[in-house]
Amino acid sequence: MLRAIGVLGGVVVAIALWVFGPQWFDNASQAESQPECDLLSGPCTWEADNGLWQVVLERMEAGDQGMEYQLGITVPKAPDRFLAVLKGQSMYMGEYPVPMERQEPLRYQATFTAPFCTTGADMVWRIDLQDGQKVIENVPWTLVFHAEK
Repeated sequence: MLRAIGVLGGVVVAIALWVFGPQWFDNASQAESQPECDLLSGPCTWEADNGLWQVVLERMEAGDQGMEYQLGITVPKAPDRFLAVLKGQSMYMGEYPVPMERQEPLRYQATFTAPFCTTGADMVWRIDLQDGQKVIENVPWTLVFHAEK
């Protein structure tokens, strides 16, 4: 009887690792392999093969859903469908796509409210940049910010 429970438990753990493991390990490996750039401390800039990138995040006013942020990104080449995806860095809370709106030919902007954790006020969010469903891979930083309620 105990052997059957042990085997069943092992199978459940193996299935959980197979289903959720790639996501857990991908988030951990990306966070460990790149230095962080705190977006609320100032702009994050880098030079890529196709030109200069700049990402700026500013606090706006606190609204009904919490603190609002304005994200501005200057790119060297316009993506087809530009998204910023919020992902919990300090705690996984899902993924929240933020569509970027073109302001100028190579300048994009979005205003959003970061979800907050009900168990504590200290939440660190990561912003991943995407062109449609494809992650933009030339970002040398892990773009992060500490959210406020």
